[in-house]
Amino acid sequence: MSVISAPHQFNEDELYVDVKSIFGQPLFLKCEGFNFAGSVKVKAATEMVEAAERDGVLRPGSILIESSSGNLGVALSMLAASKGYRFVCVTDSRCNLATRRLMEALGSQVHIITEPHPTGGFLAARIDYVRALCASDDRYVWFNQYTNPANWGAHYRRTAPAIARQFPQLDVLFVGAGTTGTLMGCARFFKEWHRPVRIVAVDTIGSVSFGGPTGRRMIPGLGMGVRPPLLDESYVDDVVMVDEADTVRTCHRLARHGFLFGGSTGTQVTGAVRWLEQYGTPDMTAVTLAPDMGERYLDTVYQTNWVQELYGNDALPDDDRAALYSAA
Repeated sequence: MSVISAPHQFNEDELYVDVKSIFGQPLFLKCEGFNFAGSVKVKAATEMVEAAERDGVLRPGSILIESSSGNLGVALSMLAASKGYRFVCVTDSRCNLATRRLMEALGSQVHIITEPHPTGGFLAARIDYVRALCASDDRYVWFNQYTNPANWGAHYRRTAPAIARQFPQLDVLFVGAGTTGTLMGCARFFKEWHRPVRIVAVDTIGSVSFGGPTGRRMIPGLGMGVRPPLLDESYVDDVVMVDEADTVRTCHRLARHGFLFGGSTGTQVTGAVRWLEQYGTPDMTAVTLAPDMGERYLDTVYQTNWVQELYGNDALPDDDRAALYSAA
């Protein structure tokens, strides 16, 4: 295991973790959690706010509003506080408590949807609430991350070029699929690059993004209850679907080696390792993203009772399971 970073100064876009010694496959993690917002979502948030300001959509007295499972909400909370806007984050009961408290500490209002839409799940219910507020008061400005081209544009202009600079011989890039902003931005960039790069999307079982059946999803970040409007599958070479129990196991395995990452990282690493085991070669250069760090998941992914209740004892690391059985 090793960490690769900028040679002369710390730069979050040049910080990677080599996890080959942990998983036995050539894989680097691009660590995106080392910024004031704590996640990769600060890039999309910045692009969307700046575009709205340039277009005159945001004015004095405007109230920012967005539907978010967590990280984009934190990023927008930070930007709103720094620019003097009010911000309302519409989330749902799956959002981590630590994330909700962080948004509130930054001065944002958090509205929690507790009942899913009959057919569209929590996402559709969140969007319905946002639309209703915007219709009732023209001060509300909804960025709509699900259709906003600034979402994928941020990663086309920043995330993908940073990976290309660090890995000029990149062979395969694994990108998690939520709104698919990160996926589409990176995919578009590398499809135009000077050498072929295989783009593999990683999604969670229960997400309908790539045509699978809807199902329970308890870890925020990846997956959608409706097909993402930004998604263009012609840019995607392969898709790997990951069970949330495997996500939890991978997160704990990383933590046992000193790396505390969030749930989306666990999903992407699981999918990447599985794909590499089947199609990879020892000399392949492969990268995936670690969208955030794990502190916001201490009450969920890293909490024994939460994991047991949702996924059973088999999702726990071996030493935790052994302790449970010996106590019994």
